[in-house]
Amino acid sequence: MHPNTFRREDTKFRALKHDSKGVYATLPPSLEVTRYHSLAGVQPTIPDCLEVSSWTEFENESDRKIIMGVRHKEYTVEGVQFHPESILSENGRTMFRNFLNLRGGTWKENGGPRSQLSEDPTALRDGKLTGKKTILDTIYEYRKIAVNHQMLTPSQRPEDLQAAYDLGISPPQISFPDRLRQTPFSLSLMAEIKRASPSKGLISLSTCAPAQARKYAMVGASVISVLTEPEWFKGSIEDLRAVRQSLEGLPNRPAVLRKEFIFNEYQILEARLAGADTVLLIVKMLDNDLLWRLYRYSQQLGMEPLVEVNTAEEMKIAVSLGAQVIGVNNRDLRSFEVDLGTTSRLMDLVPASTIVCALSGISGPNDVNAYRTEGVKAILVGEALMRAENTNLFVSQLLGGGERVVASIPKRPLLVKICGTRTPAAARTAIESGADLIGIILAKGRTRTVSDITALEISKVVKSTPRPASSVIGIQKCVGDSSGVNYFDYSSQFLCHSERALLVGVFLNQPLSYIISQQQRLGLDVVQLHGSEPIEWANLIPVPVIKKFSPGEPGLSRHACHTLSLLDSGAGGSGEKLDISSVQNSLGKSDDIRVMLAGGLDHLNITDTLQQLGRYSEKVVGVDVSSGVESDGSQDLKKIQAFVTAAKSFRT
Repeated sequence: MHPNTFRREDTKFRALKHDSKGVYATLPPSLEVTRYHSLAGVQPTIPDCLEVSSWTEFENESDRKIIMGVRHKEYTVEGVQFHPESILSENGRTMFRNFLNLRGGTWKENGGPRSQLSEDPTALRDGKLTGKKTILDTIYEYRKIAVNHQMLTPSQRPEDLQAAYDLGISPPQISFPDRLRQTPFSLSLMAEIKRASPSKGLISLSTCAPAQARKYAMVGASVISVLTEPEWFKGSIEDLRAVRQSLEGLPNRPAVLRKEFIFNEYQILEARLAGADTVLLIVKMLDNDLLWRLYRYSQQLGMEPLVEVNTAEEMKIAVSLGAQVIGVNNRDLRSFEVDLGTTSRLMDLVPASTIVCALSGISGPNDVNAYRTEGVKAILVGEALMRAENTNLFVSQLLGGGERVVASIPKRPLLVKICGTRTPAAARTAIESGADLIGIILAKGRTRTVSDITALEISKVVKSTPRPASSVIGIQKCVGDSSGVNYFDYSSQFLCHSERALLVGVFLNQPLSYIISQQQRLGLDVVQLHGSEPIEWANLIPVPVIKKFSPGEPGLSRHACHTLSLLDSGAGGSGEKLDISSVQNSLGKSDDIRVMLAGGLDHLNITDTLQQLGRYSEKVVGVDVSSGVESDGSQDLKKIQAFVTAAKSFRT
């Protein structure tokens, strides 16, 4: 034997690669297995009667392979250099099942040691992968099998998806080309959610796709690319669905791209139902007839595809399609080698009206400098963004030269709501003191409930009493098409009017029809739902909605329904203080949460209460008071004035 035939390997866990044949049939291409503490083959000096069936890599030499399994070419004999029986080895049970299904004798008698993928093996020679089959071929064949199997599954058949689409339940979509043209940078950013890749292995397996999507949206991404291929890239269509849900309600959300190996209309329809605004069509893996068919079908669903090319010939095909957006992949999908000059070399073949995106291999500012002068309009960044410790800083350095990306929302004075208002005089005093919102209780049977007659009198005062000039300072509106604007920062601005206070009607578990009729009758500017009303009612009420939650109650951070969440205790108006730690826990669950705070506040404790919240006080955009401005059960005009003054001075 060659002196370097064997190598001592002591690492217990390794990612195993295999040829998808024999005991590895139907298994994912990469498996975590428990190794032997023993010698392993490293050079192809095995007899001609054997073939390498599985391997792993040297720790710092990705192009060198350690033999982990061999197979006799004629007889049903397989050997492995790991523990398939270990509970720590992935899919060991399936390996044993595949082996036990063999009858002995020859492979020919058993139908051959092959999987469903291909009869064209990828061999191991001189420690490197060789053979005719490329990575793209392997992935394409594997996806065909998986998708064809899925299409036979009840509830996921093509006719099932079409029936769902015909119901009109697919999420609203936006124009992919138009969104690419909107960017705070010199180049539009297509930010990718990418857990793994065939060339890099695992990148960030624990990434929460919707959380990453919001992070990308906040730093100015025009498009969020979601890899949905499960085996090599560790993604799923559920990632895309969750990403789309996470972007709901943003004033100028990014477009969502399904990054997948698409070869069937089924995958495009599936993407649209999950919330995609566009899909990827790879010219290299599709014949012309199929490419044209998929392109037109995508357009029929309202999605302009991203057409990917890598060569001049492929670019001509994409241009002949009439593609509005063409992505030039700097990575050759057959060899997976990266050449950042690929995009530059193909620019002369593209009409001026076409949006060209540079895909793959971009990791820093030097990689994109040339693109700005060559007519490239967008870049796609995946691995580098996923690995960035500070996403905002990375994007700023990559595209903005230090430019601040996240929209800066000025620290506005707290919104102040005086609730339980029962007289026109109290309403006028609150407004003249600088209150933003005047609340009247319209729930039946409450001690502070007002009649319709009194409510109309208060409504007239609210709409005829101008705000004091001093209270208008600090009222700034977010720009509707701003990039990186938090949903609640954007929505809460509609709870403040520059000329007058707003009238809030407070309801408690009353019918929706009654709430809407009272809103119209009394001229309510805002509705507050203070009971267990469904969150989605907010979308059926024609004015902004404040929804009450107790600390820890689900729905507090829900986007695109209520305008702002109110944190309160009990049924409200009880004077019961909220537990500070419970409030902190609720506010700490998401960076996006903004609330109006209530519960036992008065002019003496409001500053101390907010200070006790520490850094979470920044998530409080307003305060609500009822019993804290009363004396002996009646509203105290001096306490109203004192509370408004104390609240407004907290951030000045």
